Amino acid sequence: MNAPTGEVIEKAVLLAGRAPSLHNSQPWRWIFDGRALRLYSVSSRILPATDAAGRQLLISCGVALGHLHAAMAAAGWRTVIRRFPDPNRRDYLAAVEFRPALIVTDADHERADAILRRRTDRLPFAEPTDWEDFEIVLRSTLDPEGASLDVLPADSRPDLARASKLSAALRRYDSGYQAELRWWSGHPVEAAGVPPEVLTSQEDYERVGINRKFPSGSDGPRDTDTGPDRAAVLVLSTDDDSPEAVLRCGEALSTVLLECTIAGYATCPLTHLTELPRSRDIVRQLTGRGQRPQVLVRVGMAPEARTEPPATPRLALDDILEHSRREGPIHSSGFQTGPY
Repeated sequence: MNAPTGEVIEKAVLLAGRAPSLHNSQPWRWIFDGRALRLYSVSSRILPATDAAGRQLLISCGVALGHLHAAMAAAGWRTVIRRFPDPNRRDYLAAVEFRPALIVTDADHERADAILRRRTDRLPFAEPTDWEDFEIVLRSTLDPEGASLDVLPADSRPDLARASKLSAALRRYDSGYQAELRWWSGHPVEAAGVPPEVLTSQEDYERVGINRKFPSGSDGPRDTDTGPDRAAVLVLSTDDDSPEAVLRCGEALSTVLLECTIAGYATCPLTHLTELPRSRDIVRQLTGRGQRPQVLVRVGMAPEARTEPPATPRLALDDILEHSRREGPIHSSGFQTGPY
């Protein structure tokens, strides 16, 4: 067998569709021609006021690409990826071909299983246990070409809170941003968007201090046991803001989220801190790097008694996958593989 069956592809694409995205906008579409799978961005799902540069769209699609890799690895297929294969089609993000894997490891199965268990949890976390050992493992799983990983020290928290408040203040009277925020949050939008049950109350928002400011999801706090947020805060940075660098950063984010889920940690990606130059510069200074911070992730322990956040809605398979005839050869030269 030289290619996976359509059924295998469909299952993998559904798992890839569980990737987090800006306001759960799910800005991806796949086309399978019987041999290769092509990933496209969907311009109608970009949020121009929030994501003017389109970086978050690319990060979101990169996470989906990373999730696809994990799903296919568990199904016994090695992915061979060419990013931006057509310079005249900037929406054509990746061409993926497949090779039979020599072995499917337990880790492959664990990472694919973690896709369905992962949730974005916006409530406060307790400090992650056994973090030092886990950090060593996490760094070993990341592609060095994908993104640089920094774990910010605890004393950086006031500066992060300042950056978060600055971001919110700068956008307080931005009608375009506010309209997008309210359109995509508080109710499902065509099986997308952020439903009210996963949003936080004002009290819980203030206890975290560095989350994006959404419309309040409830009248009172949903978590009264954890206390102030003590999550570890991770930053993924790239050398530049080129489309390939940002897409690869999304793939690295997929690895971080799934490995944290396997380890039993709760996670919450944060991108509002990197959307505006002033708040982004604060984050850059905290990393001590000259690189461009792209996304932050809160990682910690959710209380055992806490109810797991519900799964947010996702688009149907027919909305994100198309089967088509082969559109022509995809030359294998230039394909790149990750150290997965």
